[in-house]
Amino acid sequence: MPPQPTEIAVTINGQSVDVAPGTSILDAAKSVGIEIPTLCWASNLTPVNACRLCVVELEGSRTLVPACSRECEQGSVIHTESERVVLNRKMVLEFLDTTNDLTQSAELQELLLRYHADSSRYTEPNQMQDDTKIEDDLFVRAYDRCVLCYKCVEACGDDAQFTFAISMAGRGFDTRVSTEFDTPLPESACVYCGNCVGVCPTNALQFKTEFDLREASDWNPERHNSTQTICSYCGVGCTLELHTQDNKIFKVTSPADHSVTSGHLCIKGRFGWQYVQPPTRRSLSSG
Repeated sequence: MPPQPTEIAVTINGQSVDVAPGTSILDAAKSVGIEIPTLCWASNLTPVNACRLCVVELEGSRTLVPACSRECEQGSVIHTESERVVLNRKMVLEFLDTTNDLTQSAELQELLLRYHADSSRYTEPNQMQDDTKIEDDLFVRAYDRCVLCYKCVEACGDDAQFTFAISMAGRGFDTRVSTEFDTPLPESACVYCGNCVGVCPTNALQFKTEFDLREASDWNPERHNSTQTICSYCGVGCTLELHTQDNKIFKVTSPADHSVTSGHLCIKGRFGWQYVQPPTRRSLSSG
């Protein structure tokens, strides 16, 4: 067999790039500072090619190709912001904004402005009006914000938790992320690791504490702080990011690039922080 090349030469937006075999177009573009927008892709998950937001134009290809999963090929010439690509992204964003509430996704709001997306051009279908599911005190499910990116399904499956408690159910506009037979979450196989919440890009999955703040009109990002610490429950040493408003924790995450967690946590690390601010401690301090 001929020796495998140690590097592959491609051209992205006129720039020559040498990358290792197996490198995705997305990573190759990042290596030279070219940003390609993504939605269903995450650094700690397997690409599922669901959103089509990261597609780019590959010379010689009849269709646009997904940058998150398409590997670079020797001599490829790639355009990430051609007229065809920009129109595709604009339409994808408009379709999402037509049927979903994207107001709690800062990233998508920026992309809507960047690509001049105007969902008012479409009168149907109307946005989803599903009620928010509140089945416990840990997190809520707001299907009107769900863009079916598959991230939560992947995190629940063999990319992180191996619980397989949720999957896609239904067809067409009735497609939803659901437990088996739509079983209530506390009665399902869910172990409440919250990794689905950690990867959700639109706040369709949301900490109950954050949900309560928003419902009470007390949500104020200007009063937010983030503090890193180490989880105190076991010896693994997971790094936690404590998100606080007015010195009260409203959610816990972990860096996606962390060597121990890769952004994933267990139920104790993600939700077991109530002991820091129990009602008895608050009452004692106020007294």
